[in-house]
Amino acid sequence: MAETKQNVILFPFMAQGHIIPFLALALHIQKTRKNCTITFVNTPLNIKKLRSSLPKNSSINLVEIPFNSSLHGLPPDSENCDALPYSLIIQLLRASASLKPAFRELINDLICRNNGADAPLCIIADIFFGWTAGVAQEFNVFHAIFSGAGGFGLACYYSVWRNLPHKKGESEDFLLPDFEEAGKIQKTQLALSMLQADGSDPWSLFQGENLPEYVNSNGILFNTVEEFDKLGLKYFNRKLNRPVWAIGPILLSLDNRAQAGKDKESGISSEFCKEWLDSKPEKSVLYISFGSMNVISLSHMKELAMALEASEKNFIWVVRPPIGFDINSEFRGQEWLPEGFEERVILGSKRGLLVKKWAPQVEILSHKAIGGFLSHCGWNSVLEALIHGVPILGWPMAAEQFFNVKFLEEEMGICVEVARGKTCELRHEDIEAKIEMVMSVKSENGIEIRRNVGKVREIVKNAMRDEEYKGSSVKAMDEFFNAALSMKEKNKRKLINGA
Repeated sequence: MAETKQNVILFPFMAQGHIIPFLALALHIQKTRKNCTITFVNTPLNIKKLRSSLPKNSSINLVEIPFNSSLHGLPPDSENCDALPYSLIIQLLRASASLKPAFRELINDLICRNNGADAPLCIIADIFFGWTAGVAQEFNVFHAIFSGAGGFGLACYYSVWRNLPHKKGESEDFLLPDFEEAGKIQKTQLALSMLQADGSDPWSLFQGENLPEYVNSNGILFNTVEEFDKLGLKYFNRKLNRPVWAIGPILLSLDNRAQAGKDKESGISSEFCKEWLDSKPEKSVLYISFGSMNVISLSHMKELAMALEASEKNFIWVVRPPIGFDINSEFRGQEWLPEGFEERVILGSKRGLLVKKWAPQVEILSHKAIGGFLSHCGWNSVLEALIHGVPILGWPMAAEQFFNVKFLEEEMGICVEVARGKTCELRHEDIEAKIEMVMSVKSENGIEIRRNVGKVREIVKNAMRDEEYKGSSVKAMDEFFNAALSMKEKNKRKLINGA
């Protein structure tokens, strides 16, 4: 008789920065757990896009649950953050709670189908879907939150929203009352939604409902590495009295990343990009990208361009229209960049590439010519830099990115903060100096950062080792599945004894 496969339910929030880590997790489980089948749940338009992103031989089941954005004051067919201005993200977050009845029905159907053969082993849900823990409890199914964010970043994010400590004093910096070991945080290190929060605003109300649900989960999976992220992991273990499992870095392979990005508009092919990088000396190119949701102001764009030209470093810059312009419109370099910049730096000296909208990021970061990454420090991008040993220049924009930069710079010594947020004062001379600090072979700070990045890269490699000696992340994944199986077996025994 064939072994019954264990059904793992994955349910990310509707944003590329959340869907991609979940897709990477799904493919990782599919590859390493032959006795598991995977059910990937999302709204119809996201499932449609995912269908074309999966490898041809994938057995992942994609399941749609209905969602009508127009019923929630959102534009028609707005099922992903990428299609929305930042001001409407909170509306999509709050509207996502309407998925609960359909999700509950899905779990009920799986439990009832085939005499329970399709009953879930576990539900792995997004950090924004705390309500799924209640659904799991109702059906006695093991539940875990999967954080695409790192432990330290999410711990600071969680603590700020639960306590709003910056509202309790006039000082420009403060300690987190339940996470003092994180050190002082400045108000300029808070995303705008946090800074403006007063407890009754839409973000506060959403997080006030979402975050308390974490205690109903059976634990948290983190896309991070225990050896360098213990501070944040210990916070959640202590705060929630729940196990935490550091299972990262879980990332898409080059092939899967290319598959996931194949429908995106790009101003560059992977082949041309590789050919251009092959022509540059080792560690001589700065890669610049602010993620799929962030844009910078027009004045910041011009200052950055002036810094790049003055630095005389090679660079690849993923460009989008600046704040205030349609993010999907054509990039107007002649208007938005310093006069003559493209003629001098792109066409003339050929020191730079301007890539429209999307670039093959993993392929770029894995190339030996890359010597630095100017990033918004979303955790996916951070992990991609760490696994390839690339030093980081941090320019956080939103969410927990500010805390990531603090952690990477102060705790790990692998990052230099270049700027902070979308409205900070910025001088091109300062950016140029920091690019020089990180990338110059003569810079003592740069030498130290590169040494630290090399150490972290080894830590990451060891954590993912799956041989006779198992790394910490592999062990953590084993422990997670053992906990889920143990609960399922216990429930089965209770049913038998009860009968």
